[in-house]
Amino acid sequence: MTDYTLYLIKAAILGLIEGFTEFIPVSSTAHLLLLGEWISFPSDSNKVFEVVIQFGSILAVIWLFRARIWQLVKGTFSGDRTEMMFTRNLIIAFLPAAVIGALTIKYIKALFHNPLVFVFTLVIGGLIMLWVERKPAYAKQHPNYKVEDGVTATSEKATAYSLEEITWKQALVVGFAQCIAMVPGTSRSGATIVGGMLAGIHRKTATEFSFFLAMPTMLAATVYDLYRNGASLNVEQGWGIAVGFVLAFFSALFLVKIVLRFVSRHTYRPFAWYRIALGAVVLLWLYA
Repeated sequence: MTDYTLYLIKAAILGLIEGFTEFIPVSSTAHLLLLGEWISFPSDSNKVFEVVIQFGSILAVIWLFRARIWQLVKGTFSGDRTEMMFTRNLIIAFLPAAVIGALTIKYIKALFHNPLVFVFTLVIGGLIMLWVERKPAYAKQHPNYKVEDGVTATSEKATAYSLEEITWKQALVVGFAQCIAMVPGTSRSGATIVGGMLAGIHRKTATEFSFFLAMPTMLAATVYDLYRNGASLNVEQGWGIAVGFVLAFFSALFLVKIVLRFVSRHTYRPFAWYRIALGAVVLLWLYA
């Protein structure tokens, strides 16, 4: 086996991992960078590979939600008030990360090289998720949770049960939560989902909104990274990105509907404990 074949195999493995972790709150970036370090994947210094293949996962969501996206586009341009409000909310949620990300990208990329950052963000993020899920108001968003009189208790906290009911203030909270996720290991999906729940969006709806928000966010990140660093890539790296991109697309295609079914029946506690355990493993690995 040649070194280049091994390189493409490693790129394929990372592509699969990206697709399986992008839409669950465990931080795909942490998994890509840590696994890349463990298997000695020769990523470039600017981590362009890791950023660009993430858009493969987003493309899977675009494909799966293509009918809803077309409805959104058509409704927005035809003056449908409901669709226009949804588009407005996506723009509001997108802007904070777009502005802050452009101003801080150099400092954020520097954090990618410090594994201790991942330990901190994985563990703290897991603890925050446990805290949110343990609070009665959010625990009651579980479909099987009933109050004493037998009435489902989601209405006691959640104010938005569908994408169309999200307010601009809730969208803004999700947007600033996404800014926190720029720190490696935080998890973009985790931050936006938890931020949405804290803002009063039902867990499943917050997950769906996170998926839609990922589309413009990751497209912008991919285009920006390729614009700044594309010229420094060679042909071999280009093929590695292509392989990782395709595998990320197909693995995410498989996972997205499973995630939506899972969150409609369960809490995010299993992912929180996984984050904490992974953070502990990384800490032991660093000091072993």
